[in-house]
Amino acid sequence: MKGFFQFIWEILRMVLVALLIVVPIRYFLFQPFFVKGQSMEPTFQNSDYLIVDEISYKFRAPGRGEVVVFKYPNDVTQRFIKRIIGLPQETVEIKDGKVVIYPTNGSKFVLNEKAYFPGGIYTSGDMKVTLGKDEYFVLGDNRSASYDSRRFGILPKSDIIGRVVLRAWPFASVSAFGAPAYNKAD
Repeated sequence: MKGFFQFIWEILRMVLVALLIVVPIRYFLFQPFFVKGQSMEPTFQNSDYLIVDEISYKFRAPGRGEVVVFKYPNDVTQRFIKRIIGLPQETVEIKDGKVVIYPTNGSKFVLNEKAYFPGGIYTSGDMKVTLGKDEYFVLGDNRSASYDSRRFGILPKSDIIGRVVLRAWPFASVSAFGAPAYNKAD
């Protein structure tokens, strides 16, 4: 009988140690996220399992092109995934199917999104918005099926949970993610 209780005690100790290691990592550093819907195709598919880095943005600002998971501004219980297009203090204009960025230095450039777009993608809408401090403009990669900043407006930095760093499932598609390098001269 004593052997049985020692066995149970060892299992409980292993579970406790595992929880002490896994819980802080899960809740403070990395978080899993399942993609729901088609708004990020072709980059991410419905049911992809992603790992989100929650710590980086405590030390640096989000960058253009990074894919982020955030609390939907109109209902913070929902989580969305989109790509950062406009940065704080910039003006973003969508016109004639193109995204034009006006950085704070007074220049302008057409955003070259060939790194993650197949040919023939069109960004619908006709709008111009100037972002304030700690505000971002986000778009889904599947522009025709994305509910994004064109519809719900700007994204406050406080709603950003983190950036996607890894696709963990499906196993055949495991890959790390970073921001694309944009060629500002299109």
